Amino acid sequence: MKKNAFDPVRARIWALTGLMGLCLLAFAGVMYYTQILHGEENRAKSLASNAASETVEASRGIITDRNGKVLVSNRLTYTLIFSAKDFENDQDLNAAILRLTDLCTENNTVWNDTLPLSKTAPYSYTDAQDSEGFALFLKNKSIPYSKLSQVTPTLQPDRFMAKLRELFKIDSSYTDDQARTIAGVRYELAVKSLTDAQYVFADDVSVELISQTADGQYQGVSTGTSSARVYNTEYAAHVLGRLSPIYYEDWVGDPENGVTGYRDMEGYSMNSLVGREGAEKAFESYLHGTKGTRIITTNEEGKITGELYTKEPQPGGTVALTLDIDVQEDTEKSLAQTIEAMTAKDGIVRGGAAVVVGVGSGEVLAMASYPTYNLSTFDQDYSKLVSDTVGTPLLNRAIGGAYAPGSTFKPCTAVAALESGIITPSSTIVDRGVYDYYKSPQPRCWIYSSYGSTHGRVNVSEAITVSCNYFFYELGSRMTIEMLNETANGLGLGVPTGIELTEKVGWVTDEASKKAAYGETGVNSQITAGDRVLAAIGQAENRFSPLQLCVYASTLANKGTRMKATFLSRVVASDYSSLIKENSPEIMSQMEIASTTYNTYIEGMRLVIAGGEGTARSHFGGPKDLDTFPVAVCGKTGTAQHSSGGSDHGAFICFAPMEDPEIAVAVYGEKAAHGATLAAVAEDILRAYFAMEAASEVNAFENQAS
Repeated sequence: MKKNAFDPVRARIWALTGLMGLCLLAFAGVMYYTQILHGEENRAKSLASNAASETVEASRGIITDRNGKVLVSNRLTYTLIFSAKDFENDQDLNAAILRLTDLCTENNTVWNDTLPLSKTAPYSYTDAQDSEGFALFLKNKSIPYSKLSQVTPTLQPDRFMAKLRELFKIDSSYTDDQARTIAGVRYELAVKSLTDAQYVFADDVSVELISQTADGQYQGVSTGTSSARVYNTEYAAHVLGRLSPIYYEDWVGDPENGVTGYRDMEGYSMNSLVGREGAEKAFESYLHGTKGTRIITTNEEGKITGELYTKEPQPGGTVALTLDIDVQEDTEKSLAQTIEAMTAKDGIVRGGAAVVVGVGSGEVLAMASYPTYNLSTFDQDYSKLVSDTVGTPLLNRAIGGAYAPGSTFKPCTAVAALESGIITPSSTIVDRGVYDYYKSPQPRCWIYSSYGSTHGRVNVSEAITVSCNYFFYELGSRMTIEMLNETANGLGLGVPTGIELTEKVGWVTDEASKKAAYGETGVNSQITAGDRVLAAIGQAENRFSPLQLCVYASTLANKGTRMKATFLSRVVASDYSSLIKENSPEIMSQMEIASTTYNTYIEGMRLVIAGGEGTARSHFGGPKDLDTFPVAVCGKTGTAQHSSGGSDHGAFICFAPMEDPEIAVAVYGEKAAHGATLAAVAEDILRAYFAMEAASEVNAFENQAS
């Protein structure tokens, strides 16, 4: 049988196969065109139709002590972000705001509201943290829905609220409290729009609240992630510091005076948290990471369908402080116990400070200020803390207080007199009780005022030991104020310490400090013989911080070499892969102090503790029990009068060991009456420090033996 040349079935199969091949080829071409040639463009268009870009804050770096103990860390938190862009009118926006705030109230969640107006009627103005932002809000004309020229801060609070209701079209169906709630959120939206920043409606919200807002029923709401600080110690609050939002004045800076704002810095958004005080502020550049960006996609119902990071956030570095948290704990406990014991006796509320510094490095091992506070509960305690104007717990007295040093200044006077040749180590002066070099007021030696006796004939070492005012009055009368002040500055008094935290720099007695105290004109602005005499014993206008006193003690121990005070040990990358910075000791200044001078004041300061007439002889083991203390300590007590009246302030400085000083300590107590009282705090600190050092040496030996 002859085969048919044309098979219609086969033809149809081939035709269909060809058609399918053409379709596949066309499909492949379209895929190539859309995904390969124009993939990025089409992806962006697709995302843009149902996605929003948002900033992702970087995790802040952690803070440790010198031994790697974590002091401040982070935990992951969720945030609620609110936007007004998808609302067609004010009525819908206001209703959505109230719906969201009601939900937060049900969940005991606080939202961010900095409108400086009380939350309930009758209204009153409150202190605005971000005063510049509020001022900008009042005068800005660029917000589309505003008539801000009608709103002024000079209005009565109730009228101001009425203007806000009109401005934001909050109708009369809302109660006064509801209207204030809506106005607070609208204010935040307005201020944030001026800087193109997202409005983080609420921080650190619960997972339950996130799930309630993620069902698409809360228009304008999206979620984000952030981190909150975790404080792993209850100590060193003043040193560690705290975070705060960026205020508007911080964001824009002060261009006219060359101050850069955060908006010009890499890694910041208006919603960033920044260091406001302490180490958080001082080491902001290391701790703050680099922000990231992600795109969130949603469906028509508002549910999140995906996210894409276009820029990964980079965490901040790990900052190791010079603090030894164990020494810090001992310092704070001893300072608190000593001051509280004084207050229990007389009922006088007082404050104090203590500082511990490494002699050869300038590293601050501990810095305590009393009273203090707990960083973990700072927000809850804030109203109480800020309203305590007597104890002022928010003040870091160690670097923010300026006090008369009293007799702790006398070694400085001795150095000035010895180095200038005014006296020699063997020179003596007879204490006559009342110093009659000038008549008004007529100074007296403390022992004459207290007991009617004198120290008799003493040399400079003995004068330091017994703290003879008369001896140093005479030295003050023999030298110029410039000579005394130059020595004080060289030893670290009245000049910046170099510390990274914001410090109040003290001052010496000179015409500038006299004018500041008594006015620009008249005899009060001139340095008199009486000023020189009183300045020589640490009175007159001499005012120094406890940190400066500690640097001074360290410089005395270091034979005139003054080290820069520092809190920074090192900075490493967040994953510990690299060393970003390692701090090295830095010499700030160097005085030439002769060995004879050094030995003279060292002898006097040692006998303050070890001598039978030493003003701190009841501490550090002796003079009767010198073997009970592990090292030889050199110290100086100080008692200082002050303008506020009442009991005198007390001060104590010391360093140890005498032969090869390692650490210096300064303790100051407001209205503590006597510096010797505060020697107990220094004794506790040195006992703890040298006990730890001894234990460390034993452990090292055991490790080597094994």
